[in-house]
Amino acid sequence: MKLPTHPLAHLPRWAALALLALTLLGSAWNVLALDTRDQAQRSDIAERTARGERPDMDLYRAINARVAAGESYHAAAAAEHREFAMPTSPFVTVRTPVLAWTSAWWGADGWRTIAALLWGANMLAWFNALRADGMGRALAGGALAGVFGMVAFIPDIAFSHDILAGLMLSLALALSAGRAWPLALLLAVLAILLRELALPFLLAWGAIALAARERHKALAIGAALLVVALALAGHAWAVAVVRLPSDFVSPGWSGFMGPALPLYGIHVTTLLHLLPTLIAGPLAVLALLGWLGAGKPRGLFAALWFTGFFTAVALFARQENFYWMGLFVPAFGIGLVFVPQALRDLLCALRRPSRVDPSCASR
Repeated sequence: MKLPTHPLAHLPRWAALALLALTLLGSAWNVLALDTRDQAQRSDIAERTARGERPDMDLYRAINARVAAGESYHAAAAAEHREFAMPTSPFVTVRTPVLAWTSAWWGADGWRTIAALLWGANMLAWFNALRADGMGRALAGGALAGVFGMVAFIPDIAFSHDILAGLMLSLALALSAGRAWPLALLLAVLAILLRELALPFLLAWGAIALAARERHKALAIGAALLVVALALAGHAWAVAVVRLPSDFVSPGWSGFMGPALPLYGIHVTTLLHLLPTLIAGPLAVLALLGWLGAGKPRGLFAALWFTGFFTAVALFARQENFYWMGLFVPAFGIGLVFVPQALRDLLCALRRPSRVDPSCASR
């Protein structure tokens, strides 16, 4: 099956018009939604502070310190979850041991160094990935990877499972369509072992590989999924062993916050939060449009991953889960590179069939 290089150009006229209208309305709406979500986040922090709750980063810092001192990870994690009045059920409320184990080996500064290296690698990889599309697009892609990935330098990066995994996934996405795809697969597996919420990335990649009839790649992804499943099953078993009947249980994930929450998460985990919302609001929406129109295996893979996870966060995440969007950093922002192409393709779709545009003939 040949995957389209200009998917938006093949939309029916009504669908192209609907997507264009949705983008314009969404861009304007997000300006107001960001302010609303910011106020909600301030209220949530105030309520949590009043209840005596401490930030998640403090929890991971405490767990890492106990593991570095020689304690078993799952015993230490369970003890600290009780100390912080955090749930241990279901098992996904307890992070996998990868960050704590590795921090015991090379410390928080080691992870800060790795984050900086991943930031630089993303810029180089995205420049190289887009070079076939012209030097201008390649330079823009590398620059956007750098700008949207600046979160790699926050002081608490060594305790952020989501952002560290996001840096790995973004690099994996850049490498996924070239000869370095086995390295991309390794990075994706590491990201999932670090943060299990990265699993849909591998599922999306597998779906695109199957659609493109890339059998060797699909088989490798299937094997990687098996490894991940076994590792997560082992983690679930270890959490069950240390859980006590008196432990807290998660209230569940049924926030139904809508698209405002994932867009807010992107806003606060990138430098977009430094821009006026009048500018930042439309940019996040346009980045998603860009990926929808990017085409080719990498673009369709990215579109499936971003829209799927975006939808899941909109439906299931609670206000305090906005940081899940760190899994998009910095690749999501690179979608801005493809916005001109996406808009041109939408216009081509709108002109068909009443008018023939020679520039659309090859799309």
